[in-house]
Amino acid sequence: MAHFAEIDSENEVIRVLVVPDSEEHRGQEFLADDLGLGGFWVQTSYNGNIRANFAGIGCFYDETNDVFLFPKPFDNWVLNDVWLWVPPVAKPDGVNWEWDQENTEWVAISSDDYRFVSND
Repeated sequence: MAHFAEIDSENEVIRVLVVPDSEEHRGQEFLADDLGLGGFWVQTSYNGNIRANFAGIGCFYDETNDVFLFPKPFDNWVLNDVWLWVPPVAKPDGVNWEWDQENTEWVAISSDDYRFVSND
């Protein structure tokens, strides 16, 4: 099965639909015309071999580079060579870090900072 993202006039992804393998070669026409959905559709891929990132709702299609981009987290983050946003300061090793935009630094998070929700 192939996946196609519908792109709005601002190049934002508004939905992603599955197209049968037999229609992959004409996904735009299949979705817009055969199914009557209209719109502008661009193929995407889970494994990143088509347009860098899998398109999700809220992602953007960069027509110039023919890639899908996640929303930019902060103004000072930049794209790396694999089309992902990275901060101006590398994240330290470990998993318990949170980006502090105001101070432009990573802040350690202790286990006391985590909130657990119970379904009881």
